[in-house]
Amino acid sequence: MQTIIGQKVPEFKLQAYHNNDFKEVTDQSLKGKWAILFFYPADFTFVCPTELGDMAEKYPGFQAINTEVYSVSTDTHFVHKAWWDASETIKGITFPMVADPAGKLSRALGTYLEEEGLSTRATFIIDPEGVIQMAEYNTNAIGRNADEILRMVQAAQFVAANHGEVCPARWKPGRATLRPGLDLIGKI
Repeated sequence: MQTIIGQKVPEFKLQAYHNNDFKEVTDQSLKGKWAILFFYPADFTFVCPTELGDMAEKYPGFQAINTEVYSVSTDTHFVHKAWWDASETIKGITFPMVADPAGKLSRALGTYLEEEGLSTRATFIIDPEGVIQMAEYNTNAIGRNADEILRMVQAAQFVAANHGEVCPARWKPGRATLRPGLDLIGKI
C-alpha cells in the first residue's frame, strides 16, 4: 500500500448540507486554507454523533486557525439534512456535511469498506495547496478526539511555517520544538 501523505487530494465534486442549504464541495473548495476531511460511517448511528458533536464544539477553534472542517459519509445530502433536523447534537454543526453516496472520494482516500458500503473513521489534514499532510484511520468502534485533531493541525501549520523545525509528542503552540541535527542524536 502506497502512502498518500504528500499527495494532492484527488479531484472530486460532491453535494453537502451546510447552513440549511445544499451546496457543491469540490477539491478546489479546500484550497487557500487548511482543511480537515473527517470521514465517518453513517448518520443516525451511535459513535458518529459524539464525534461530530465534539468537532462542532471545537469548530470555532479550527476557524480561528484558518481551517475548514468537512465531515464526510456515504449518506446522501438529504439524509444529512434529515439527521440535522432530528438530532439536537447534530443541530450544533455549522461546518459542511459532505455526501459521498457512491463512495468515490472514500475509495480514492482508502476509507471505503466494500463489504459494508460505508467509510471507516478517517481524518485527513490538508494544507492550503491541497496536499495531504496527515492521514489517520480508525476502526469504526473507536471515536476520535477533536482536541487532538486541533493540536495536529496546529503542529502541521507550525512545521509548514518554520522550515527545519519539528514538533515532538504532545507539542502544543508555545512549547519547545526540535531542530533535527547531529547534536541531538542520542540526546533525547
